[in-house]
Amino acid sequence: MAVELKVPPLGESITEAVVGKWNKKKGEAVSVDEPLLVLETDKVTIDVPAPAAGALVSLNFKEGDKVRVGEVLGLIEASGAAAAAAPASAPAAAAPAPAAAPAAETRTAPITPTAVKMAEAHNLDLAQIQGSGTGGRVTKEDVRGKLNQGTPAPAPAAAQQAPSGPRANAAREERVRMTPLRKRVAERLIQAQSTAAILTTFNEVDMGEVMALRKKYNDKFQAKHNVKLGFMSFFVRASIEALKAFPQINAEIDGEDVVFKNYYDIGVAVSGSRGLVVPVVRDADKMSLADLEKKIGDFGTRARADKLTLAELQGGTFTISNGGIFGSMLSTPILNPPQTGILGMHNIVERPVVRDGQIVIRPIMYVALSYDHRLVDGREAVQFLVRVKEVIEDPERLLLEV
Repeated sequence: MAVELKVPPLGESITEAVVGKWNKKKGEAVSVDEPLLVLETDKVTIDVPAPAAGALVSLNFKEGDKVRVGEVLGLIEASGAAAAAAPASAPAAAAPAPAAAPAAETRTAPITPTAVKMAEAHNLDLAQIQGSGTGGRVTKEDVRGKLNQGTPAPAPAAAQQAPSGPRANAAREERVRMTPLRKRVAERLIQAQSTAAILTTFNEVDMGEVMALRKKYNDKFQAKHNVKLGFMSFFVRASIEALKAFPQINAEIDGEDVVFKNYYDIGVAVSGSRGLVVPVVRDADKMSLADLEKKIGDFGTRARADKLTLAELQGGTFTISNGGIFGSMLSTPILNPPQTGILGMHNIVERPVVRDGQIVIRPIMYVALSYDHRLVDGREAVQFLVRVKEVIEDPERLLLEV
């Protein structure tokens, strides 16, 4: 009995997705609830599990195809019946192969267009090349590796005498379809720059006190809460203190109205397997440093495993992005619409600064605030960063709320 593998509900207002990766090939055995493929939407990736045990006897869509909710992705032959289905294709192998069939057409594994062109140009049999890409896909690197195993036929002498001109780059390029997530990120970045008057202001923060606090209490903190004490929780709390002082940075423009939000849902940018995502810490003002560290750490882990839910990526009143973990010294972050502000953190570098008339070496981080100048004036933006700076440089303020 054949069991249909269908596109599951993808979340509110999402009706289609793209087949990202098949984890199983046609004819392979599958078990119940085993992830068979990955679907990509413009916000999240979703594993589609096997509804029954047996063999995957039909794949109706290939990687990169668009699918809609409810469509049949493939068929699973229930246990027992699948075993008989596999030998049925064996007699076909005894039939003589068609003469002069192109290698690219006889191979069932996916092949990039560039790999096909390179193989044809050098008279290589693609069926003899092992693919290293997703799902066994043969890439240009695989073809190049095959070429390096032998000596390709010398180019005709006439080609060497041809007049010089623009170099043909088709064999050195590979065209890959943009993922739905990347497309959505691109759309929102363009939207932000097209609809908001984005301006960025900068400041520097002496991280010495926070670093000393972490060094003094990190072991006890980790022993009690089972999580390391990082920098992000301090910046979340410092940002909330600053947002309370300057509520327009925690607001949004809706037509001719300004919506002031008396809650603090802080988006924290993290790197997922397919790009940057911004899960939201709800009611962050009510959470302790330990709770913040646990939540942010959990977001990071599940983002890399593509396990974040759509609900966790929606909303948010303010965003924090930490480019410092990649070594960024300074940047101008782009707003996350319809938010009014985003804080950019950067790497910590020992720099010479003047303290009490003396030049000393201190661990300094540059911070940036990008804001919508339609709602936020430069004065408020600068004072917001000053407030963040004051709290980070004197973290006892977090306890005293001053």
